[in-house]
Amino acid sequence: MAYIRTFGEIPGNPERTLYAGREELRLAGLHAHQRNGISGTKAYGADAIVLNGGYSDDRDEGDLIIYTGEGGQDANNRQIADQTITRGNAGLVRSQMERLPVRVIRGYEEKSEHAPTEGYRYDGLYRVVRHWFKTRPDGFRVLQFRLEKITETEILFDLPQDIDVGDSGSQSTSNAPVSRTERVTQRLNRKASVVRNIKKWHKNACQVCDTRIELPGGPASEVAHIQGLGEPHNGPDREENALCLCPNDHLRFDYGAIYLTDDLEVIDARTGQAIGALRTHPKHSIDLRYVRQHRGYWTK
Repeated sequence: MAYIRTFGEIPGNPERTLYAGREELRLAGLHAHQRNGISGTKAYGADAIVLNGGYSDDRDEGDLIIYTGEGGQDANNRQIADQTITRGNAGLVRSQMERLPVRVIRGYEEKSEHAPTEGYRYDGLYRVVRHWFKTRPDGFRVLQFRLEKITETEILFDLPQDIDVGDSGSQSTSNAPVSRTERVTQRLNRKASVVRNIKKWHKNACQVCDTRIELPGGPASEVAHIQGLGEPHNGPDREENALCLCPNDHLRFDYGAIYLTDDLEVIDARTGQAIGALRTHPKHSIDLRYVRQHRGYWTK
């Protein structure tokens, strides 16, 4: 039976439903694979993950999950290589980019108070809000994802679907309708003064490319935090930890396509080449502690 990849709730499978095993999950349309933790592809995104004790690096706090990606392990589940943004990992990155909901399924082997004592349990929809690389004590780098439960009223609709035939990865398009579900989202409280100061000092011009977007209502820019806010990064909401960026460079910075040196040179991560100096302002002092932490997410 072909697996239909659906983003969002699956009719007839409400949150907190228990399943005996992975095949039952697949037949219910909740997760595509018998072994893989991530159900997804680079092209379409990840529709579901299973938490089942695969990595000691995982953290499960209920509505907040730090989830370790896949790859780099041998047959005995020992890490022998760095993880990369490919396969299911690339699917989770795509879900972050497209803001696609991800079904979270907890298994009985997950070392968490939120896990079931037997079988597998579907525990609702989450958003991927951030990803980064972490260097483990053994020296290998793993990709980690921060997922937050969708808990404020939000309408999910027009979500893509495709058919995944088992673990082979072959897929075809499906025009099956997608149901709508009401959910809620939690947001961090940010200081208005930080955003106001950063934009004012730089006159809404991007510190990387010097672009200033002109709209009918006036110029526009975005404020990006260098060290991410919230768990697990816990960066401060202060001017020393913020940049004024255009939407393109904000996305590139958050996804590790560009990063900063201690001399505030902007580096293109794909080529390793400097693309220019970060624009600065006398009133805007950037703390290099945050620059180094952000750089450490993406480089060794």
